[in-house]
Amino acid sequence: MSSSFTKSTARNIFFGGSMFFFLLFLALSYDTVQAIPKQSPKAVMTEQVALGKRVWEVNNCIGCHTLLGEGAYFAPELGNVYQRRGPEFIKAWIQAQPTNAPGRRQMPQFHLSQEELDAVVAFLKYSSEINTNNWPPNIEG
Repeated sequence: MSSSFTKSTARNIFFGGSMFFFLLFLALSYDTVQAIPKQSPKAVMTEQVALGKRVWEVNNCIGCHTLLGEGAYFAPELGNVYQRRGPEFIKAWIQAQPTNAPGRRQMPQFHLSQEELDAVVAFLKYSSEINTNNWPPNIEG
């Protein structure tokens, strides 16, 4: 290596690079702080939505389904199921399980009350209103 690369050159490269990335971090942080208030949240958290989330967690729905891309890939993505199917279909589908159709994956019967069904639907509606930048990429999840 050339003898022109000295300790002071290395120190200057280190401090210059550190300063560049620190300023880049500040600029990106400022941009994020400016962009967040412009996003108008349609989704409103209510007690019913919170109950639906608890039902979702207690019954380990994420063990089979994905929600906004997170979870298992055994069953369909549910981030946009409210928009695709609607509330009555969701309730009827949950109550009709298992379908006992041969060769198909089966969802267990959870014996949810009407209040719990309404809460799960409210939670799925809430999830569908989150701005996901067009995720999932296809309409069927």
